[in-house]
Amino acid sequence: SKNIDDNYIDEIQKDIKRLNTITDRFSKIGSVPILEKNDIIVETKKAIDYIKNRSSNSINFKIENPKHKITTLLNPQLFSWTIENLIKNSIDSMKGKGDITIKIIEEKLLVNVLIIDTGSGIDKKLFNKIFNPGYTSKKRGWGLGLSLSKRIIEDYHKGSIKVISSNIAEGTTIKIQLKRTVG
Repeated sequence: SKNIDDNYIDEIQKDIKRLNTITDRFSKIGSVPILEKNDIIVETKKAIDYIKNRSSNSINFKIENPKHKITTLLNPQLFSWTIENLIKNSIDSMKGKGDITIKIIEEKLLVNVLIIDTGSGIDKKLFNKIFNPGYTSKKRGWGLGLSLSKRIIEDYHKGSIKVISSNIAEGTTIKIQLKRTVG
């Protein structure tokens, strides 16, 4: 406890908070989570910052979003889990080196979150299959991340999640679409 850099203590405290968040996330799976009006830009940036601080400097993150607040009904813990999972998959697809762009685009009644990577891409015939439980292209893993993401977005948040474009060796774009709240 002597001569410890305050930055280490801050990171340990963040990790403890993170473990509490993970516990909270798992407790929400299988039950109907509470959705509250949240700024999707703020919540998306929090998830990106968490992953960015734990990723290689060889990953370039870019976020494009309107300068004003966009609200939607969200469960922040589950929404951030989805964003983090999609970004982790992008990082794996890029083998730890490349560009990830997150675009938040508003429409009159909807908001879209696009996760765009420069990874290895996905064969078009697998666009829907990747969201099935147990499907994985990795040597390790259970193939649950994208199926949980789909459940979180579609079942809990009443939105949609899908691959909208992918080219082998050029990258993939996944879109989350949610209803905006008005007022």
